[in-house]
Amino acid sequence: KVARQHARVADRRRDFHHKASTQIIRDNQAVYVEDLAVAGLGRTRLAKSVHDAGWSAFVGMLEYKAVKHGRTFAKVDRAFPSSQVCSACGFRDGPKPLHVREWTCGACGTAHDRDHNAARNVLFEGRRIVAAGRAETPNASWSAGKTRTKVPAQRVEAGSPRKGQTTQAGIPGP
Repeated sequence: KVARQHARVADRRRDFHHKASTQIIRDNQAVYVEDLAVAGLGRTRLAKSVHDAGWSAFVGMLEYKAVKHGRTFAKVDRAFPSSQVCSACGFRDGPKPLHVREWTCGACGTAHDRDHNAARNVLFEGRRIVAAGRAETPNASWSAGKTRTKVPAQRVEAGSPRKGQTTQAGIPGP
């Protein structure tokens, strides 16, 4: 009974991940996520919440669905201080405990909501990463945003011809 309940919860979580990731990819041309240290968070008091959320599986779904739908996907490095940097002026204010949800920049005086500020910084950093990646890619000017062309499947099994059977290119033997 317990195993069935666990399986039911896992199926519901997977279903939610698929629906949410599909919706996010369909609604946005670009998706940027912060590469969280899930294993490290799993050793804190947030462990149950982190493991229950299935962040790694969700990010994996976002990544492959972005490729499938021709969207831009990038991970921002976990060392990037997204919640410590002012999104208005770029001043780094330093680390803050999790209970601090709102703060004011010491340089420009802008009031920030922690999550919105981090989201703006992740968006900016993600765009920078994608732009740098495209600049390093050969033929980036024509290949940016394009997906690979589809190749038709082979009509016959690949491999060496059997003894006594002759074949021509693309035409199966007798």
